[in-house]
Amino acid sequence: MVERIEDLNLPNAVVGRLIKEALPEGANVSKEARAAIARAASVFVIFLTSSSTTLARKQNHKTITAANILDALKQLEFESFVDPLTSDLETYRKVTKEKKDKAKTTNSTPAANASGANDEDMEAEKAT
Repeated sequence: MVERIEDLNLPNAVVGRLIKEALPEGANVSKEARAAIARAASVFVIFLTSSSTTLARKQNHKTITAANILDALKQLEFESFVDPLTSDLETYRKVTKEKKDKAKTTNSTPAANASGANDEDMEAEKAT
């Protein structure tokens, strides 16, 4: 599956950005501390994924869902993460739905206008 264990690590740039956003301005984190945080985050993600997979399989599902992740967090005694993640998930779903709806309206509007223009042209030709 994975050739090297390092392939499972989260990208250093992403971890660095998250660390920078979480700390007050002017605070510095050593390179070794960033590496330790990145590794700890990667291990946590793998552990959570494994627990979520186990829960999904118990329900005879092949796909991990958001509900499986939230249930795994509760089971692993990370209940304090559940409410903020649920809120973020709802926001994400809302934004995604709005984007899809906007794309549908944008895609259907030119077609409606084009067909509407053709109908008007046809009516004008019939009138003459």
